[in-house]
Amino acid sequence: MFAYLNGILESVDIDNAIVDVNGFGMNVKISAYTADRMPGIGEAIKIYTYTSVREDAFELYGFLSRDELGIFKQLITVSGIGPKGALSILSVMQPDDLRFAILSSDAKTLAKAPGIGKKTAERIVLELRDKIPNEAIVSGNAVGSMSLNDADSNVSRDDAVQALVALGYNGTEAMKAVRNVVKASGADLETEEILKLALKELF
Repeated sequence: MFAYLNGILESVDIDNAIVDVNGFGMNVKISAYTADRMPGIGEAIKIYTYTSVREDAFELYGFLSRDELGIFKQLITVSGIGPKGALSILSVMQPDDLRFAILSSDAKTLAKAPGIGKKTAERIVLELRDKIPNEAIVSGNAVGSMSLNDADSNVSRDDAVQALVALGYNGTEAMKAVRNVVKASGADLETEEILKLALKELF
């Protein structure tokens, strides 16, 4: 119903914000991650929203970026994950960290979110893994950075991630380290070079 709200921030706490929109106080459910990045009270704010309508409730869930809203919408398509569960996950994981965990099948990290058990975390991985493009994460496209389309480069990055996992790092850590190396290098690298730089990142 509401794509976004433009107004003045009246109040904010760890899970709720009130935005004054032309004299109307709008209650918006937010994640702890969003709460930490809110502007000061009395300042202008734009919040992208998702409207949840149930028989007993009409609630708005708000995010400071379309990216956060997008991953929230993906989460609530998972069986057993409602808006509150999705917000709980986004309170402890940033969007890209969540994507890293899903792509690397790191259910253990996902299960750290309040109210998300092992089976639910595994279901998130199972249902969303194919909906998140691996290339967008490893090359950093999810945060608007450079894109490397050369097939050999893609293989080198994938091989570097697998090597790091073999060395004992979890998939989320490995993918983040490789993504950071690719972003910083500005050029195509061989697997050995990526691995060496990624290990420095992890140390």
